[in-house]
Amino acid sequence: MNDIATMIGAPTRRGFLLGAGALTFVIGAGGVTRIAKAAAGTAAVDLNMWLSIAPDGAIEIVFPSTEMGQGSTTALPLIVAEELDADWSDVRVRQLQVDDRRFGNPKFGNVLYTAGSSGVQGYFQPLRTAGAQARQVLIAAAAERWGVGADGLRTEPSAVVNPATGARLRYGEIVAGIDTPPAAPAPESLTFKPRSEYRLIGEGVPRIDVADKSRGTETYGIDVDVPNMAYATVLRAPVEGETIVALDDAETRAAPGVLDVVTLPDGVAVVADSYQNALNARDLLAVTWTQDAPARAFDSDAALEDYAQAAADMTRDGAVWTSVGDAPAAIAAAAKTVEAEYRSDYAYHAQIEPMAAVADVDDDGKGAEVWVGAQTQSWVTRTVMDVLDAPQDRVRLNMMSMGGSFGRRTALMQEYLRDALLASKAVKRPVKVVWTREDDVKAGVFRPAAVQKMQAGLTDGGDLAGFRHRIATPSVIAFFNPLRWSQVEPKDIISVRGSESKFYSFSDMLAEHVVTERQARLAPWRGIGASYTSFAAEAFIDELAEAAGRDPVEFRMTTLLADNPRGRRLLERVLEAADWGTKRSDSALGVAFAGYGDSMAAGVAEVRVDRDSGVIQVPRFWAAIDAGLIIDRAHSNAQTEGGVIFGVSSALKERVTIKGGVVEQENFYDYEILRANETPEIEVLIQETDAAPTGVGEVGTPMVAPAIANAFHALTGRRLRHIPFTPERVLEALA
Repeated sequence: MNDIATMIGAPTRRGFLLGAGALTFVIGAGGVTRIAKAAAGTAAVDLNMWLSIAPDGAIEIVFPSTEMGQGSTTALPLIVAEELDADWSDVRVRQLQVDDRRFGNPKFGNVLYTAGSSGVQGYFQPLRTAGAQARQVLIAAAAERWGVGADGLRTEPSAVVNPATGARLRYGEIVAGIDTPPAAPAPESLTFKPRSEYRLIGEGVPRIDVADKSRGTETYGIDVDVPNMAYATVLRAPVEGETIVALDDAETRAAPGVLDVVTLPDGVAVVADSYQNALNARDLLAVTWTQDAPARAFDSDAALEDYAQAAADMTRDGAVWTSVGDAPAAIAAAAKTVEAEYRSDYAYHAQIEPMAAVADVDDDGKGAEVWVGAQTQSWVTRTVMDVLDAPQDRVRLNMMSMGGSFGRRTALMQEYLRDALLASKAVKRPVKVVWTREDDVKAGVFRPAAVQKMQAGLTDGGDLAGFRHRIATPSVIAFFNPLRWSQVEPKDIISVRGSESKFYSFSDMLAEHVVTERQARLAPWRGIGASYTSFAAEAFIDELAEAAGRDPVEFRMTTLLADNPRGRRLLERVLEAADWGTKRSDSALGVAFAGYGDSMAAGVAEVRVDRDSGVIQVPRFWAAIDAGLIIDRAHSNAQTEGGVIFGVSSALKERVTIKGGVVEQENFYDYEILRANETPEIEVLIQETDAAPTGVGEVGTPMVAPAIANAFHALTGRRLRHIPFTPERVLEALA
């Protein structure tokens, strides 16, 4: 994915102010290393710095990602601090506030982009290199001061010690006494800490963002308040692509507190001296919209029927996502063929904080300072540059914490930020744009609807003979990042991830994407394609086991996980925790094995069903994950629990419907999410290995829906093949 860096362009070189007397260790991701001694009055160093140490012992570590509740603000600096052998209480974290690709995520071609559970996975090696190299420099500097060999020295938290003499120097003391820093070792010569000596990683250090969040003092994008700030709310076109035919804003302009009415590409912004005044005045706008946008034909029910036809039409070519052997031929020659169709509706991100941004455009309109919660410094910078035709060095970022995101704040063009920029430019003062929840739902970007056609063959002995997975759904990338689509077409990882079933052994397997016409605004959603492709694949695996006359666990263990001992052990652990073999009186268990990327997960759901109302309850869920090295168990548990809750909510409740191009839902009263009293008791099992970290942010979600579907079948003998499993669909299945 390295060519993703071309979507924004080359970075501008920028410097960073250094504290007087600080020694800054500059470690480039590509291995280029330099060290700079910053004397009093030093203004800037145009280098790729990861950490600095001041004479008072404070250790500042650059945080290159963004925080949306996933704990990255702690996890990434912790990697540096571990290899540095730092005392965690000495660490200060500095949010990167510039699109400097030297800090970029290697998983995304060095674009500054926080998504896909890629932060720890992408930054692990560069950050541990930074910490280890700095530690070696400190040891060498201490050895030089003491006149001894460096080989006999070791470190303790934030200090170098000489075991032979008992001498000890704090890192701050070493820095204060350095005139000419020792040469830094080359990255390839470094010796990293053995995991048995870790003091921080895996030891449960406190998250640095918890204190402010617990006190209610954390500042999110929606909380920003700057001097002379105005407020704006936007009346947006009800249907995508429509524009204004006529606008009567006389009453609005005369309303209390109104400063201006600004026409936008897809709506009208009302700017006022308070948010409430802006909202009140917006209701007075009289707008006539065009009625001929192609999106007027968007209908979610009709779209699913179109997608079903496309998935079932085997003469229609699909873009090959994964291919092993010759699945169609193996299925055609099989003794028995099994087929099933699975559907999923559009889903809204339902992040707690709606869209919000503050912009303060410069007097000449060619630059701005912005405050925004977003998953990418790079695309925020691009938005400001595009809207204002501004050079990159006129963009000043303040990346704020986010009240959830789940993919909502990844879009290449952040329209909420665009609106703040245009409003600020019009009124010549800072403007905060805040979306209401209704705005956020009506103008949302969604997980796509999909229909999946599953086919497989079985031998006379009940073994698998070919497995085919056809996903009929639009390209998400084509909508939210057209430039990227031009580079990867027709392969869309956002739309079809998970269909590769990479942890299973298939002799003949084909996963293909039938790219259908888009009928909604689309964006990545937690787990991306795996949130629905794993539902189809894992529910179908249970159907195959039944058709073969085999137990679904045995079928997975001996047929699909035969070459994956880590996967078998993971499945064994979650089954043992759930007491799989014990019969329940009014409930049943279902299992699923569905990972995300390089992380594996196995889940067991306990399900009860009210046969009169059609309501499914999930009182317990057991989740086992294998994501390689775990940076912090508490964070990983919380992420997995959150992923399970996300999965239960979307499996049972969450559904967006569209008629005539208009989203029918408005708020949480008609877009229901899982309530506290409906949340299952969740047990998380973490299986650590010697593998590198592979991420836990997404892995908890994909296994949930199929585990619930499989438990429903175990309890009732009926199948659910359309998420969400609404009461109406449950009653229909039971009829």
